[in-house]
Amino acid sequence: MPATAYDLAIIGGGINGAGIAADAAGRGLKVVLFEKGDLAGGTSSASSKLIHGGLRYLEQREFRLVRHALAEREILLARAAHLIHPLRFVIPHGSGMRPRWMMRAGLFLYDRLAARRRIPGSTSVDLTRDPMGRALRSGFKAGFSYYDCWVDDARLVVVAALDAAERGARILTRTPVTQITPHGETWRIDADANGARHSFSARAIVNAAGPWCAEIAALAGIKNAPALRLVRGTHIVVPRIAGAEDAFLLQNIDGRIVFVLPFGSRFTMIGTTEVPVATPDEGFIPSADEEAYLIEAAGRYLSRPLARDDIVWRFAGVRPLVDDGAASASSVTRDWRLDLVQRSRHAPLLNVIGGKLTTFRLLAEAALDRLRPFFSGMGPAWTAHAPLPGGDVGPEGVAGYRSDLARRRPGLAAETLDRFVALYGTRADRVIGDAVRDDDLGLRLGGGLTEREVCYLRDHEWARTADDVLWRRTKVGLDLSDGERAHAAAAISRLLADT
Repeated sequence: MPATAYDLAIIGGGINGAGIAADAAGRGLKVVLFEKGDLAGGTSSASSKLIHGGLRYLEQREFRLVRHALAEREILLARAAHLIHPLRFVIPHGSGMRPRWMMRAGLFLYDRLAARRRIPGSTSVDLTRDPMGRALRSGFKAGFSYYDCWVDDARLVVVAALDAAERGARILTRTPVTQITPHGETWRIDADANGARHSFSARAIVNAAGPWCAEIAALAGIKNAPALRLVRGTHIVVPRIAGAEDAFLLQNIDGRIVFVLPFGSRFTMIGTTEVPVATPDEGFIPSADEEAYLIEAAGRYLSRPLARDDIVWRFAGVRPLVDDGAASASSVTRDWRLDLVQRSRHAPLLNVIGGKLTTFRLLAEAALDRLRPFFSGMGPAWTAHAPLPGGDVGPEGVAGYRSDLARRRPGLAAETLDRFVALYGTRADRVIGDAVRDDDLGLRLGGGLTEREVCYLRDHEWARTADDVLWRRTKVGLDLSDGERAHAAAAISRLLADT
């Protein structure tokens, strides 16, 4: 059987792979994306859930990275306002920390490195009056506040993949690539789907496999494997800390910072660690030492100390960083590198190393700029002003769309509409379909999840397992007890199998 032919094959369904697929498809290329598991099944769903400039990177003099990330923060907020929200951060200050003048100078620069239209600036904070002071020990009297943005990271990946698919890209999840061989001026790619082998050809390959980038390069016969620094970051989730309705940035005694972030409506997330690991598999397993580190770091500030028994969920992800020779994991650059190999008459392969959620759109543009010489008919960059699926909320924003939806769907409960808009933006209408009342949404699975929503995720967002639904397309799993989660997972599995 002849191989199915494409212009560009992308290996890896994280944020970089999905972003490049959407950009390339929008420029007129015929694109296929291979993901061995689920979209955002690795690093891209295990982040701190932030769209941010990286305040601490200023200490490392990464001014270009911070400036670009701050500019992207505004662009992404406009492209996906239903998934990305401004979030206030409070930095308590005390003795032994970075000097106040240094904090003021850093925040002054952070406010001004890129234009701000939707994000407030920084200010000093009196913690004896600010509501966030209630969550802190009595010794913290003053500090600073600034703004960055929160994002549902896994959903951001899914909507980027949806954007790619709706522009003509083929998205193949649960399809591991098993062999890559040069074939004249193209690549031949063999992949397994549902136990069967399929062959594809492509004029170019983008290796966006993240922690597995070196393995994919080796599969393609690339002798000089990309130099990666694998660093595990662990997060813990606890019941909402009283008074912590905004976020904290805490300066730990080892010089690192720890975030304390509101998570959902009932929880607080604390992270992250930076532990070097030798293999990708190690990077997704939280350790007891890391959990203790986060509890101890938060405990130096919080009025109510935390214990390990408070943890209701923990997760870890491995960051595939550029190996720049830095002495510590904390000081390794968070910028990206693009390595183009096979420059001769053979088809090119582009290794993508590093990057951040915040800068995925810029990385995609840079990747396609590197590949432009191989595609004479490729269109211009277009993503800066195009909303992601669900983000086309109009001039009145998310609140305006939510009000209009309530007017058009008066029989649905307010909490149902709130949840659908937060997850799907303007695609909420597609999820709801012809439902008039909540009962029309079918079987209720807990946490607001219903039969109709699961079927939508199955048919339109590549959901194939209960975990895809409970932990990546939504975070409903966190709101359920063990028994409720098992019951929901069984029902979801039945619905996903009913195609």
